Amino acid sequence: MFLPTYASRLNWIEAEFAAVGYFALNGTDHRSHAEQDAAIGDYIRWRNHRAKPKSGFATGSKIRHPDYPFKAA
Repeated sequence: MFLPTYASRLNWIEAEFAAVGYFALNGTDHRSHAEQDAAIGDYIRWRNHRAKPKSGFATGSKIRHPDYPFKAA
């Protein structure tokens, strides 16, 4: 999917990477790569345990309605 320049906030994976940085890396001083890897792994396991499907995105958008005029390219 094309995203405009400087619009990374529209890409959902960018939010996940930001969360990893915030929760597992910011304000830390890991003594080794293994310790840093463990912190990232702990966060990912915590996040996956609580993950829910993304829903409710653009619920009011007209494109979500079945009568939206689709134009094939």
